[in-house]
Amino acid sequence: MKIALVHDFMKEFGGAERVLRVLSEMYSQVPIYTAFKVSGSSCDKEFADRKIIESSFGWLIKSFNLYSPLRFLVPLIWRSIDLSSYDLVITSCSSYFARGFKVSPKTCVVAYCHTPPRFLYGYETSINLQRFWIVRVYAVIVNHFLRIFDFWSSQRVDKWIVNSENVKRRVWKFYRKEAEVVYPPIDVEKIIRESEGVKKQDYFLIVSRLVGAKGLVEAAKAARQTGFKLKIVGESVGFSQIEKQLRKIREVELLGRVNDKRLGELYAGAKGFIALARDEDFGITPVEAMASGTPVIAFNGGGFKETVVEGVTGLLINNTDTETLELAMKKFESKKWNRAELVEQARKFSRDNFVKKIRKIIDKMVVDEK
Repeated sequence: MKIALVHDFMKEFGGAERVLRVLSEMYSQVPIYTAFKVSGSSCDKEFADRKIIESSFGWLIKSFNLYSPLRFLVPLIWRSIDLSSYDLVITSCSSYFARGFKVSPKTCVVAYCHTPPRFLYGYETSINLQRFWIVRVYAVIVNHFLRIFDFWSSQRVDKWIVNSENVKRRVWKFYRKEAEVVYPPIDVEKIIRESEGVKKQDYFLIVSRLVGAKGLVEAAKAARQTGFKLKIVGESVGFSQIEKQLRKIREVELLGRVNDKRLGELYAGAKGFIALARDEDFGITPVEAMASGTPVIAFNGGGFKETVVEGVTGLLINNTDTETLELAMKKFESKKWNRAELVEQARKFSRDNFVKKIRKIIDKMVVDEK
């Protein structure tokens, strides 16, 4: 079969890009089509060994970070990509749609959906630009047409795969399409091996892009109020001002982007991991923490409810204010956590499970097509 991969865009290397990386290793000789690629970015470096094909609009929308303001071009961007010569197209789609490209009647389209575009349907986004009135006016006009495109392009997908039960509900709500849950691939066994015997230190850890929708400011304020040490791994994104706010709090140490070896050491050395994003699509980092033998304090919502077992692998809290976090910290410190239970839960989200399930789905579709 002639196969192609598609992804929103190539800039930051986050959870969606980790999924794409595994897909590209499963289908190692196939090209990756994308709206644009930023040269020298963390994502560009991670995919340096792959053939990346940008849309004809790439040069425009990546200049001066215009990919968000120029979102009205999204239908044209994807329609400019002709994949009609391919038998199978696997698209990794979320905020930049990654659908609506040209295909032929013989082409089978499989969508691995991280989430329907959050900004279209009222979910909290990384950078809340709609706090500016002119952006709100622009969004009301443009988002109406983008929702039409989003629905139209969703109906052209032959098979929906989603990263959580949470996103499965969204796909049904907005597209009226049934989806199959395949949790994202996490290199659990490697994390378990490398974290064994590492001594715990007196700090909590967050791993996240420095954006507003991840609960970073709330966690930092709690650190200041309660005096616990907080380390944050992640790079600033777009127009976000979160980094400036965090640097003002002395209990917070910003580590920026770190390599995998250093990240593993930080996971294993932390006494606890914090994840406060509300309605997270899935959330890979709590699973990585658990695989490292590190229990989690997470907001009781979204994908965290599918990964964190209350009282066994962590604590689920119903709010992110300082008082709630203080109570959670006291409860966290008073409990003895069992590494074996943490590791056992993390293994449910392994890379091997992901690969087996994706292959099973694709193989069945190929047989059905024949």
